[in-house]
Amino acid sequence: MSGFRTLFYKEILRFWKVSFQTVLAPVVTALLYLTIFGHALTGRVEVYPGVAYVSFLVPGLVMMSVLQNAFANSSSSLIQSKITGNLVFMLLPPLSHADIFGAYVLASVVRGLAVGAGVFIVTVWFIPMSFAAPFYILAFALFGSAILGTLGLIAGIWAEKFDQLAAFQNFLIMPLTFLSGVFYSTHSLPPVWREVSRLNPFFYMIDGFRYGFFGVADVDPLASLAVVAGFFVLLALIAMRLLATGYKLRH
Repeated sequence: MSGFRTLFYKEILRFWKVSFQTVLAPVVTALLYLTIFGHALTGRVEVYPGVAYVSFLVPGLVMMSVLQNAFANSSSSLIQSKITGNLVFMLLPPLSHADIFGAYVLASVVRGLAVGAGVFIVTVWFIPMSFAAPFYILAFALFGSAILGTLGLIAGIWAEKFDQLAAFQNFLIMPLTFLSGVFYSTHSLPPVWREVSRLNPFFYMIDGFRYGFFGVADVDPLASLAVVAGFFVLLALIAMRLLATGYKLRH
């Protein structure tokens, strides 16, 4: 347990020491999205009845910030350790695979939630928000950040240089995030694309999280929670297997 705490503390310090870059900058980016898309698309995108488009945007931007920063935390930490050659200091101590997995993912959850909270606190100064189902807000925020922290761990294990990690983020994480319903409701899509959206696991994270604010969702929130929980278990098993075999870590 002491090894887990030490690694977890190290990962927290790693991003907190540069919090201007890792926490504040994503908050500013989310505000820019809110300003630009809120101004350009208000009245042009169909969302939930009685919900203003700018209000609809807030939960999506909060969750997008949570997901992207949770992924960035674990993936960047591992790839930096590989490039600088200090990964050995994590592999030599008697840390179990569960300790390594837990420390990286939990630190990613902390960063993701910190950024998400920052985005929400800043936006509610301008756009009043209500809470229809706080349980779902917390559940999807925790599961979403844990999933992306696990994906970041997998990407960091797989990648051997920053170019490969950037490709993973640009061709997988970013498209799945932007096509998950952050800026629109899937009910505004043609039926074919609405069904295609259901294949995107990120959609269920965004939709369930948004339900916590408005009490309205494109999919039953319990079904979304089941999908998200199952996706996390699958990714956790993959990550634990990679850590157990030492794939691209010990060779």
